[in-house]
Amino acid sequence: MERTVSIVAGLAKLASCGSALQRATSSCFQRFCTTTAPTYGRTSVYVKEALNILDFDPQIEKAILNPDREVKVNLVIPMDNGEVNMYDAYRVQHNNVLGPFKGGIIFHPAVNLENMRSLASLNTWKFALLNVQFGGSKGGVAVDPRTLSDREMEKLTRKYVQALQEVIGPRTDIPAPDINTSERHMAWIFDQYSKLRGFAPAAVTGKPLWLHGIVGRDSAGGRGAAYATREFMTRTLRRKVAGSTFLIQGFGKLGSWTAQILQQEMGAKIVGVSCSETAVYNEDGLDIAALRNHVAAGGLLKDFPGGTGVLNDDTFLDLTADVLIPCAVDGTIHHGNVERCLHFKAIVEAANSALTPDADAVLRQHGIPVLPDIFANGGAVIVSFFEWVQNNQNLQWEEDEVKRELDRYLTDAYDALLREQQQYGNSLSLRTAGYLVALKRLQRAELVRGHS
Repeated sequence: MERTVSIVAGLAKLASCGSALQRATSSCFQRFCTTTAPTYGRTSVYVKEALNILDFDPQIEKAILNPDREVKVNLVIPMDNGEVNMYDAYRVQHNNVLGPFKGGIIFHPAVNLENMRSLASLNTWKFALLNVQFGGSKGGVAVDPRTLSDREMEKLTRKYVQALQEVIGPRTDIPAPDINTSERHMAWIFDQYSKLRGFAPAAVTGKPLWLHGIVGRDSAGGRGAAYATREFMTRTLRRKVAGSTFLIQGFGKLGSWTAQILQQEMGAKIVGVSCSETAVYNEDGLDIAALRNHVAAGGLLKDFPGGTGVLNDDTFLDLTADVLIPCAVDGTIHHGNVERCLHFKAIVEAANSALTPDADAVLRQHGIPVLPDIFANGGAVIVSFFEWVQNNQNLQWEEDEVKRELDRYLTDAYDALLREQQQYGNSLSLRTAGYLVALKRLQRAELVRGHS
């Protein structure tokens, strides 16, 4: 099999309701691939802003910003009909100064080197801020998974591991689920890697619970967003979560868990919820547990008896609430609708890149506090780290321990955010403060390790 390896420069950018969530995330990735400028994505705007504040040694800056390795392979797969197809596959490893590379695997027709490079760099900044001892990576295969049978999907996943076995592994680069991949794919990766390299449950995270997975993984993103919201509101906004009203934009795994935990464990009033198809509103508060059951049974949000169906277009943002939490796809708050968000007291960017840079700038100008994705979206990657730790220890963590440690990591990260912000007289946005924390930690590690 032919393999092409190249080392080139690159920087930054990112990388719902039942089946609608899969369509929404897939279309989100397609938009990212077609609208992001080559090499520099939205995240680069924020990284550059932070770099302008810091006095970075040019050599350290180069080491931190450029990917360490980029791999492209061609996967040849025999199909069920007897034909043979070839698919382009990638793995970009951005920076491992803090620990092994870590990042998801995407199966999507729009996968290419540019977007893998950008998504890998975003993981680096997020891990550094959250003090998770990983470096950013990202991989994928340029394929439409809807065209594959289950047997062909398994062949493709196993071939990906076989082709990249020299650059992935429990101490090198740990894959995870992402767009169009799931715990089923992670089980195949675990099995294939173990066949090639020996028993290694820590070689991949996001595995089924009964196959060396971790309890609480499904709710990790939402729980992390809820904990992050609590820190933001009590320590920055000086408001209680209990009794405050929230709009949740997106009701897939992230949005539904965020809403449920905010309501059931913190006393929040969730007054509105939208997904890619419909929306529902109740100024007295929605029963989120009942709403989740309604959706799980195939019901639409607009038909939920505990609320009033409303449009899921930009007019959803006009509804009255204290806090907006975008939990859907990237770019949902943009220059065309950000003016509708000026009545909110704050916005929690639970979904990656939910706010475009121009929308973020408008919110800053109007003094609307924003809790950025680099922090608010950290729950899943932290619990993924816990799964890797428990696999290396060959034990199973209890759910209470997972929740407690997730809370501690996010609280510590918010401490770092506030300390950084206070150095500049609180004039610094939390987003810029987050990138400053991440860049400083990477710079310090590069200097101590002697990479300059």
